[in-house]
Amino acid sequence: MSLEIARKALERYHDVEVDADGALTFAHGGVLCVVQGIELEEGLPVLNLTCVVAWDLTDEDIPARVALGVGEGLFGTPRVIQGEKGWDVTLRYAFPSAGLDEGPMGTLLMLVVSSASSMRAELVG
Repeated sequence: MSLEIARKALERYHDVEVDADGALTFAHGGVLCVVQGIELEEGLPVLNLTCVVAWDLTDEDIPARVALGVGEGLFGTPRVIQGEKGWDVTLRYAFPSAGLDEGPMGTLLMLVVSSASSMRAELVG
């Protein structure tokens, strides 16, 4: 049910695709995003939003810039991973979704996605 509410909320702003496993995928300002849902225990649905901020960045200062708060926002945890071609940066946010209606759900998701877009703008230019 939470994923259905998230889908409706996101469709106000984006074209959303529903994957075979029920995950929602969309893009915002060059940031690729996926929302997945799980139920940790009965009555505790949790949504996980993962945003792929940038990939294959070759600037060696990327980890330090992310650690020092590039694109700093209130929602989400950034992560830097060294890939084969450079640094990959993601932003992830998980939250209990029980009781969130479409409006508040959309606001929360867009706060995270906006943070990811700000981070991308500062990293990629």
